[in-house]
Amino acid sequence: MTEINYLFLIPLLPLLGFLFNGLIGRNTSNKLVSLVGCLAPVASFAVALIGFQQLVGISTPSARILHQELYEWIGSGIFNIKFSLILDPLSVVMALIITGIGSLIHLYSTGYMHEDKSYARYFAYLNLFLFFMLVLVLADNLLLLFVGWEGVGLCSYLLIGFWFDDLDKAGAGRKAFIVNRIGDLGFFIGMALLFWLFKTLNFGEIRNAIAQNPAMIGAGTATAIGILLFIGAAGKSSQIPLYVWLPDAMAGPTPVSALIHAATMVTAGVYMVARMNCIYALSPVATGLVAFIGALTVFYAATISLAQNDIKKVLAYSTISQLGYMFVAVGVGAYAAGIFHLMTHAFFKALLFLGAGAVIHALAGEQDIRRMGGLREKLPVTYWTFFIGVMAIVGCPFLSGFFSKDEIIWYAYAGPHGHWLLWLLAVASAVLTMFYMMRLWFVAFTGEYRGSVDSGEPGANHLHPPSGWMKFALIILAAGSVLSGYVGIPHMWKSLAGVLGLQNLLGHNHFEKFLQPVFGTPLLSGRASMGAVPGAFVPTGLNNWSSMIITLNLLVVGLVMAWAIYFRRPEGDETFQKSLPGLWRLLQDKYRIDEVYGLIFVKPLIATGKFLDQRIDMGITAVTDFFGYCSYLFGRGFRSIQDGHMQTYIMAMTLGLIIFVLLMAII
Repeated sequence: MTEINYLFLIPLLPLLGFLFNGLIGRNTSNKLVSLVGCLAPVASFAVALIGFQQLVGISTPSARILHQELYEWIGSGIFNIKFSLILDPLSVVMALIITGIGSLIHLYSTGYMHEDKSYARYFAYLNLFLFFMLVLVLADNLLLLFVGWEGVGLCSYLLIGFWFDDLDKAGAGRKAFIVNRIGDLGFFIGMALLFWLFKTLNFGEIRNAIAQNPAMIGAGTATAIGILLFIGAAGKSSQIPLYVWLPDAMAGPTPVSALIHAATMVTAGVYMVARMNCIYALSPVATGLVAFIGALTVFYAATISLAQNDIKKVLAYSTISQLGYMFVAVGVGAYAAGIFHLMTHAFFKALLFLGAGAVIHALAGEQDIRRMGGLREKLPVTYWTFFIGVMAIVGCPFLSGFFSKDEIIWYAYAGPHGHWLLWLLAVASAVLTMFYMMRLWFVAFTGEYRGSVDSGEPGANHLHPPSGWMKFALIILAAGSVLSGYVGIPHMWKSLAGVLGLQNLLGHNHFEKFLQPVFGTPLLSGRASMGAVPGAFVPTGLNNWSSMIITLNLLVVGLVMAWAIYFRRPEGDETFQKSLPGLWRLLQDKYRIDEVYGLIFVKPLIATGKFLDQRIDMGITAVTDFFGYCSYLFGRGFRSIQDGHMQTYIMAMTLGLIIFVLLMAII
């Protein structure tokens, strides 16, 4: 561990941007707001890069930890928490994603939000969002992580409900806030159990204690802690059953959606589970639950995406599905593969959301894909960069999503806690992803333009082109969507590299090797127990190739089906509506889960609140009012003798003294 003195700058710089734009930004020009708002994350990214270079320069992998203790935060008996930050391989990957992708989203926002009346408030909230997310990933203890955890929840509420004068958008912000509080209750209880057991919340101290004595925590306790922490992760990263807030998060500005879905809030749950891998390694039940919920979410969310017509809703359910893949990976013990997909997903999901934002911006707010089309000539940069994002997320060979998703699909079966059912759900979901993303592409971008904008004139002649910074962000993200996968090429390619003479290019999973100090030494054999300190699985043999070939062939089937139904045919949904009308309506209504939750939870809680208000609270109010009225009458009775006349007070004192003397004489 190396002590440094600049680590605090990574979260501090966005905080300073928030303070400037939040306090005085509205009294300055938009140019100054943009400069401060964008420079803060860019400078933070530069500091994170310096930290990354310093980490790489440490020759001993196990010593790659940069640490800075700022001050003692809480000191009370055995409960001692320091405000300390760490930069290790896992946190530096997260910091680079947050600040790098976040910087591009900030730059994009200067064009997308330039006419908004609350421009300074918008950038203040964006900077604050990055600050709390960076605190979350740089914290060296669970309580400080929880501060960032709650902070990103606050910022999501502020940004989702940014246009709060619209009651629906304000309601979406409240929904996100409330659902996350449910998950956070589980997280907090799990954190309390950890402190009760280890007398510390420091990640390194917990990990060392387990490494020295794995028997100190029983399987049942580890399971309880793992499940409770995962409840918090399910809320933050939108997994079943706490996923319902994320689709409604589309109410905020589109760059906010990109920030939430790609670089910040929803990745927090995956990061936390990966960070606490030493706990999950002790509980096959907890890891199995994480993997199963992830796989179920992958498939479930993908089916809903099939029938959505709002371009942002399609991408929202896609995010829920892709997050499920990450939980499958960390659930089966392939932690590095899960973080690898988190990284590649950050590029292509930010690209897709910002591309969707460019389309919405061009079409004066239109979000229905059925009223789009024919955008190639009018929006060429958006057209081609969005296409790259689509190809990356569906797993097109040799783009980033191909390497990261295919690795998770294989680990779903071959990982330490893998199972054929997880593999089947992962493959089926990949096919569904191909189908619904190509449906989105064919309906929204190909064919003829089907909407009208501005004055209502038909045609695509009045589109608002994206600004220079918007194009810049799209191009950089497109490049990342192509190239980011090459830092973590799976080991299965090593045998092919030898045949082709490309040993220096293929077969070296640099990403997994870099994360090895956090997740342990990779295992080199078949299924086995992970032990106290988990590591990434590295299966060998032809089964890897068999899994990939099966998946690719099924992806081609999904592509052909989408092409046959939707290519230049925006009315292609009619095929399903006629053949499976009930199922189609069910998918469009998102399985009516919101209505079910409303019936089971919301309405009973409202009814209970009204009962308590009308019966219990009113009864309590009546009792307190009674005693208050008695006090009033008592005071009113004695008020007459408090008239301010000295003779009245003397007479009262004399009378009281006479009564006192008589009583003493009688006694």
